[in-house]
Amino acid sequence: MRNGQKNRWVALALVLGLAVPAAAQDASLKDEVKTRLGQVEQSLDDWDVPGARRELSEAEKLIPADVEPLKYFQGRVAFEEGRYDDAVELLTGANIEDKPGSYLRLAKDTRDIVKSHERAESEHFIFLYPKGKEQVLVPYALETLEAIHRAMAEDLGWTPPGGKIRVEVVNNARELSKVSTLTEKQIRTTGTIAICKFNKLMVTSPKAVAQGYDWQDTLAHEYIHLVVSQMSRNSVPIWLHEGLAKFLESRWRGKAGLAMTPSTQALLGKRVKADTLIPFEKMHPSIALLPTAEDAATAFAEVFYAIDYVHQSKGAAGLRAVVGELKAGQTDKKAVEAAMGMSFPLFEKAWLAHIKKQPFPAELVPRDDRVVLKEDAKGKVKDDSEKKGREISFGDFNEVAEVPARKFAHLGELLRERNRVKAAAEEYAKAHKLVGDKYESVSNKYALALLELKRLDEAESVLRGSLRVHPGSPATNVHLGRILLHRKDYPKSKTAYLEALASDPFDPEIHVALTRIHGALGETALATRAKTATAVLTGLKPAEVDQLAQRFLRDDGALSETTVPATGGEPAKPATTPAATPPDAGR
Repeated sequence: MRNGQKNRWVALALVLGLAVPAAAQDASLKDEVKTRLGQVEQSLDDWDVPGARRELSEAEKLIPADVEPLKYFQGRVAFEEGRYDDAVELLTGANIEDKPGSYLRLAKDTRDIVKSHERAESEHFIFLYPKGKEQVLVPYALETLEAIHRAMAEDLGWTPPGGKIRVEVVNNARELSKVSTLTEKQIRTTGTIAICKFNKLMVTSPKAVAQGYDWQDTLAHEYIHLVVSQMSRNSVPIWLHEGLAKFLESRWRGKAGLAMTPSTQALLGKRVKADTLIPFEKMHPSIALLPTAEDAATAFAEVFYAIDYVHQSKGAAGLRAVVGELKAGQTDKKAVEAAMGMSFPLFEKAWLAHIKKQPFPAELVPRDDRVVLKEDAKGKVKDDSEKKGREISFGDFNEVAEVPARKFAHLGELLRERNRVKAAAEEYAKAHKLVGDKYESVSNKYALALLELKRLDEAESVLRGSLRVHPGSPATNVHLGRILLHRKDYPKSKTAYLEALASDPFDPEIHVALTRIHGALGETALATRAKTATAVLTGLKPAEVDQLAQRFLRDDGALSETTVPATGGEPAKPATTPAATPPDAGR
């Protein structure tokens, strides 16, 4: 056993106010019981649930079934295996106190939250989700998870043992706090949106976030945490953990290292210049516990580039070597030294030089990676049900710091409200000339005005420029997708709409467009999937979805406004507004 494991059985019994049972008073039997239960706890600490189950089975042969410490560990294992009813019963029988943070409270809260969830399965995953529109997530989520499963088997050489991995979707921050050990305040402060713990992934539904978030990358990110914890026997410190997860999270969709956005690079550049980087040791025990969301974003960027440097120098073998050294008992510094063949001070110096070589934006780009929960955005962000007509909103430009540009944009919005579209486009153009691609709001409103004027090439140029600065923006991708679909460029339009779906899966327009695109490309199964999602989100019948998809964007006049029914078949939902793509979600 590791240091501190000796006498854990006795310590646990004392903490719980329990005594070693009479049946185990024989010294040799008592020692074996102590050893077995200590190994159960150690296996759970090591994220080795199958190992904990094996040790528990041996312990069950040695002591009566009603012994409280045995029930405690049976309850712990049941909880880690997702058998929440059993866990509650066993932990209650072990006289565990029902208080915040206790395993009994966690088991009860998790049981109550997921008891009515729907269930979907793939080869390696079980996906549990709330009844309702989360149904549209299922096929995309399982594809993402299976893709990152294959990628991590290739890159890190590990596949989780012991059955399918559970993924539980929760409705909001309050539920995420109940099923985890984070408080709601910590979740809100740092923008935490998903957690990997207790042998599972816990992910917040995109519906809880005002502008959606990169939920597919988030699923991949949390799965990587699971893999790293298991393969290292939970020995990887948080800065390396988060660096590996952040750097590798894009592997489900392509190469590693695609997760860094210009806005985060700009923030990192600002902190480098100000000499206010977060030391690695300050990231313990969780980046989610740092004082501010900006600190958390800075820390994620730092560790991303630490792993990026290791990968550039040694490839995937270097990443495996770091994890392997930690599993063997080395410290983080010694593990990095062994993998890189250099002293840790030299590594830190090289890492900092690597960061400083990055192409930081010349000016601070407004962060597009902040998670804003809907309950925190009341009065600031409109729900789809509140949007009527042509989507005029003067509040969209509050983020524009340059006063002349904001005035031009406001004037453009006023003119567009009065149907003076050409004049509006001229004012938007003035604002765009002043700030370039810096603000999604300016770029998207300018592009929508250009679409109304049928100036498609100009609109496309504006949108692509915005995506260079704000990659992954669902609104910008939707608007670009419209242009490409109108031109019948189905492959590129498909890419744009799928990029939008990766952040905003509940926009009905995306699924209507994909219904038509997949059909045109002869992708029958995918067309059926998109049609089903449209029906879930709109309340339309499948035949009505087919008709809508065929009519969708058939003329230039429809490009700046959509006629897709909102959820439940409500009045037409207008053009999508600029949206934000949050960070790697606190993970």
